[in-house]
Amino acid sequence: MKLYDGGRAPNPRRVRVFLAEKGITVPTVQVDLGKLEHRGADYTAINPMQRVPALELDDGTVITESIAICRYFEALHPQPVLFGAEPKEKAVIEMWERRVEFNLLTPVSNVFRHLHPAMKQMEVPQVPDWGEVNKPRALDFLKLLDAELAKRTFIAGERFSVADITALVAIDFMKPVKLALPDNLANVRRWHAAVSARPSAAA
Repeated sequence: MKLYDGGRAPNPRRVRVFLAEKGITVPTVQVDLGKLEHRGADYTAINPMQRVPALELDDGTVITESIAICRYFEALHPQPVLFGAEPKEKAVIEMWERRVEFNLLTPVSNVFRHLHPAMKQMEVPQVPDWGEVNKPRALDFLKLLDAELAKRTFIAGERFSVADITALVAIDFMKPVKLALPDNLANVRRWHAAVSARPSAAA
């Protein structure tokens, strides 16, 4: 088994944080996105979508998509629970993971892909107007999240979950796109400080 990693990119980091929470160590192969190694013939043979991360199992099966990889490890190592322990909790965590991914991580990623100079050779064409459109989308969702976090400790309840991992990675990814976390979002800031202090956040 080996994990094809992509350094500072947000999706590989989601998997690394998840594995750190589980206490799982997996051999990794670094894919240099800056050198476009993910578009080379060798990596394309592993993942035709040319995206990281990818998990190659010992039998040759390749699992891509961050959440699919995390679900695989959750099934192998159920503790600590990160996708929920019973039907309602599982559904609520799934709901919030998708909300955070689609309404925060994706907009922030679009800002990065379409406005950051380093993405010029990867995002062809860059559409700066699309990057600008996504800035208020991310901030509007953070306002909603702030109201929700007034009611509970973590994104989906009183237990740290995969939804918190996605949100942590998304908010941290706001820094390279120069999208500031508003000062008035006290609940998001309280939550972010708490999850950033977890050892897994350094993954």
